[in-house]
Amino acid sequence: MQINGLVAKASREMKLGDLVRLRQGQVLREVWVRGLSHARGPAPQAQALYEETPESIALRERAAEQRRLAPEPAQTITQGRPTKQDRRRLSEWDRWSASDEG
Repeated sequence: MQINGLVAKASREMKLGDLVRLRQGQVLREVWVRGLSHARGPAPQAQALYEETPESIALRERAAEQRRLAPEPAQTITQGRPTKQDRRRLSEWDRWSASDEG
């Protein structure tokens, strides 16, 4: 998290007009501080205290579109889990493939 390009610290207070860069999951967001509250409140009230930059909105929408168009990871799996018979064959192969260090 950065405030006006500097690393955020607990001792540094935010002011109106500060530019805050933060990461929510994989999404990087930039917001302008439009108001401050000393008490925790409901989400709609908190959303009224900041404004997301147009560049941040465009970047977030582009990332969402790329995630939507990305191939499903499960579709790349060709075989699935080994069956009981496959596991037996693998264990036999391990038993006989070890070198005799005798």
